[in-house]
Amino acid sequence: MGGLVGPVVKDTGTPTDMFRPSGRPHQMPANRRPNILFLFTDDQRFDAVGALGNAEVITPNMDRLVQEGTSFTHAAIQGSTVPAVCQPSRAMLMTGRTLYHAPRDCGDLTTLPQILRDHGYATFGTGKWHNLPPSYARSFSDGASIFYGGMSNHLEVPIFDFDPSGEYPEQAKYIGKKFSSELFSDAAIEFLRRQDGEQPFCAYVSYTAPHDPRMAPEEYARMYDPGAIAVPENFRPVHPFDNGEMTIRDEMLAPFPRTPEIVQEHIAAYYAMITHLDAHIGRVLEALEESGHAENTIIVFAGDNGLAVGQHGLMGKQNMYDHSVRVPLVIAGPGLPSGERSHALCYLLDIFPTLCDLCDLPAPDSVEGCSLAPILRGEQERAYESLFFAYMQCQRAVRDDRWKLVEYLGEADRVTQLFDLDADPWETANLAATPDMDEQVERLRGELERWQRRVDDPMAGAMAE
Repeated sequence: MGGLVGPVVKDTGTPTDMFRPSGRPHQMPANRRPNILFLFTDDQRFDAVGALGNAEVITPNMDRLVQEGTSFTHAAIQGSTVPAVCQPSRAMLMTGRTLYHAPRDCGDLTTLPQILRDHGYATFGTGKWHNLPPSYARSFSDGASIFYGGMSNHLEVPIFDFDPSGEYPEQAKYIGKKFSSELFSDAAIEFLRRQDGEQPFCAYVSYTAPHDPRMAPEEYARMYDPGAIAVPENFRPVHPFDNGEMTIRDEMLAPFPRTPEIVQEHIAAYYAMITHLDAHIGRVLEALEESGHAENTIIVFAGDNGLAVGQHGLMGKQNMYDHSVRVPLVIAGPGLPSGERSHALCYLLDIFPTLCDLCDLPAPDSVEGCSLAPILRGEQERAYESLFFAYMQCQRAVRDDRWKLVEYLGEADRVTQLFDLDADPWETANLAATPDMDEQVERLRGELERWQRRVDDPMAGAMAE
């Protein structure tokens, strides 16, 4: 994976279209296309990586990926139509579609691994799918330790072996015998060892860590003293108003009101899970090196959504704050920039057209995302002027490079929030009621409404009611 070089990527404010489906005019032979190793984590917040500025969490292997790739520091999910935020997040990732256009089971849309498989790739999937078996079956030509659920005890993951028929009958399910991060890593390592270079491969390794239950092995739990963990600057004992989802399962993981000590304990357990996961990611990266294919492999490291873990008086991800909508996203590979950071606004759903672009394949017409390949190549510096976020019927938000507007609708308290993200990255000072911010609020409301119409948000126009 070494030897990556490239230009520094910086934002300059150059506008682009809201969506830009990718497509290339020619195709290289299948046996010359790069391999893909996709490492996908569950509930890992954008800042829960040591090399991205978190001095408390220990992540040497994720740090290595940051050093050898380009980190998109403002990558995000678009939101969720259900409390299980990771399910539509994964559907958007796999289809390249926006929130209201991506069925949670992927429907009959072409998936990312499916298009790769159709163009000669050996496609392998292990770990959490959280969509339905039919979309998995048409996406992957191989697999192991496949988990169709949303969460489980990490020592008792209900899994399937790969079924070439694609049926996956319930009676074929059994309990894995190892901790989830080890279980899925072992499956990926075994696949990598079998690759002979005759055809390109895509290995999708989808972890269930650091999702709760946070039950890292004791040797990793001991690495973190809760009393030494910093209490977040935006810690609150309770959220200041009803955001429409105050008693969801995630929010019941800690007592009300929250205390600094309880939050420190949860963060310590969260970090322990991440460090244990990082160790197993390191095993996969080592297996890739040993396979002899590392120099021709694109590595994507990303998370499916963030998590509050005590910020703003919240514990879960069912909200519009940065800790819940922003995710880590690192792309490394042959000829791509190393050790660089792009602050371009982007979504997880942009990974689909990006990989098509990097592999010299046409993205399906169904894809709505923007290819980030031009950013990686230094050809442009921005993908979106703004990003849209939504959670069920009760929360909507929009942000640009500096400002974020959040509107609470439906059963939530009717509140508007405006944050200056440059001056207030912890999102603690609501400026919406400040008189000289009226124009800013109205500007962002217009941008939010434009997005709502573009993505067919069923709550479009609700703010005017």
